[in-house]
Amino acid sequence: MLTKALNRGMRLWFIMVTLFITSTVNAAVDAQEAPTIFGDVTISPQFSPDPLTVRGMSGGSISGNQVGGRSETATGPCTGFVDETPDHTLALTSKFDYLKLQVQSPEDTTMIIKGPGGTWCNDDFDGKNAGMIGEWLPGSYQIWVGSYEKGKYLPYTLKITEVK
Repeated sequence: MLTKALNRGMRLWFIMVTLFITSTVNAAVDAQEAPTIFGDVTISPQFSPDPLTVRGMSGGSISGNQVGGRSETATGPCTGFVDETPDHTLALTSKFDYLKLQVQSPEDTTMIIKGPGGTWCNDDFDGKNAGMIGEWLPGSYQIWVGSYEKGKYLPYTLKITEVK
């Protein structure tokens, strides 16, 4: 009888340990695969994974030209509406000869980026989604993702890649 109870207890303990280990491993894998939400990102050339993705919610009550300080830049118009504070900060540890940032959203988005060398705005880079492409200097970049319509908040994914 004592042996039977001991065996039952050992089996129960083994099952509990197995469940604990399995749930811990699954939680760690999920955390590694989940994209950052409204996060700050630091990258170097040949970063991994590529593309790197961060998520957020576009929109706000401040006009894009107010945040951008102008109505137009070489990369596009400063349109739409954003929050007062940037959605993301992108830190580049060194120069990138080519880097592409592209918003993916179900509706019309805009983008404003402030960093070394100036301010850049964009609307409708790919369809109704904003994006930026080109050579990037090392330093810190503030990124706002806006909605074309005031008061409209849209989920988005910002994809960062070195692939042409």
